Amino acid sequence: MNAPKPVPPLIGQVLGSGSDSFVIAEWRDEGAPSGPPRFIAPLHLHRKEDEAWYVLEGTLCVQLGEDVVKARAGSAVLVPRGTPHTYWNPDTAPVRYLLVMTPNIYYLIQEIHATEDRSPATMKALFEKYDSELLA
Repeated sequence: MNAPKPVPPLIGQVLGSGSDSFVIAEWRDEGAPSGPPRFIAPLHLHRKEDEAWYVLEGTLCVQLGEDVVKARAGSAVLVPRGTPHTYWNPDTAPVRYLLVMTPNIYYLIQEIHATEDRSPATMKALFEKYDSELLA
């Protein structure tokens, strides 16, 4: 038997790719001053895909439809397909979390981060391209 190969930490990286069944990304939000929520993603939905978060450190608020859940370290949140959702760090302290998504959602996020045109029309078209809907 071969000796086990070391695995690099996931911190700031992605496990999986567009050719896999799911992608896991570890992300971090540094926190913001007190006040209204600073959304990490706008209110949206995915028509055919579920999405989940697992909080490693800090607190993450996730809005699912009209409900808001406060997930602390060790908590997980599943957003079923078709559910309007958004999320944010409610604290001034950092939050670290795993985002579990399908390759389609991963590609949507990659394309959003790559585009320079953040106009409402462009963002709406990007969400539609990936069978999702931008709601706000």
